Amino acid sequence: MRSFVLRQGRITPAQQQAFEAHWSRYGLEYSAHEIDLEALFPRPAPTVLEIGFGNGEQLLHAALHESARNFIGIEVHRPGVGRLMNALAESNLSNVRISNHDAVEVLEHQIPAHSLDEVRIYFPDPWPKKRHHKRRLIQPALVALLATRVRPGGLLHLATDWAEYAEHMLEVVDACPQWRNRAGLGSYSAAPEWRIQTHFEKRGVRLGHGVWDLIHERT
Repeated sequence: MRSFVLRQGRITPAQQQAFEAHWSRYGLEYSAHEIDLEALFPRPAPTVLEIGFGNGEQLLHAALHESARNFIGIEVHRPGVGRLMNALAESNLSNVRISNHDAVEVLEHQIPAHSLDEVRIYFPDPWPKKRHHKRRLIQPALVALLATRVRPGGLLHLATDWAEYAEHMLEVVDACPQWRNRAGLGSYSAAPEWRIQTHFEKRGVRLGHGVWDLIHERT
């Protein structure tokens, strides 16, 4: 499963410097070995994984306002990683670690089974052209993989502003027996209080896009 095309935007000097100054503190190096989540953070706590955090706006908010939880963020684009690391350092946060690697490989090799309290995937690339639909992140194989990494009772929270992709997401996750739709089969959830309206979402709303949230519980 490959769900992205690496189109690196211009990285600013400050974002590049973040890798030199803060990667040793916040970075999670990729290896084909399982990580010890308790050793990764200063104190054990429920762990939330956000895949594709973009510029880190939502993840920073979560780290500040859900301080009793630990967070792992995965993002392949270096400018967003650098921006988030600078923001984390400015707030002196210690409950976030960042992977600058392909999410599927991190899930397959580094995240222990049933170790996550929640997975959040907000506004993944919808790949709107039909011939590109196979590149979409939310596919049966990924949803099944996530079910092996989230503890029973844990959550999978998805959000998109692309109507056809929302329908695809709902069909895929509802069809996986390891996930139970909190809103009922075929239904979307209201946006929960922990998901803020990011700059990206606000732009979509201004353009007339709807927004759909899906919250499923691990059975």
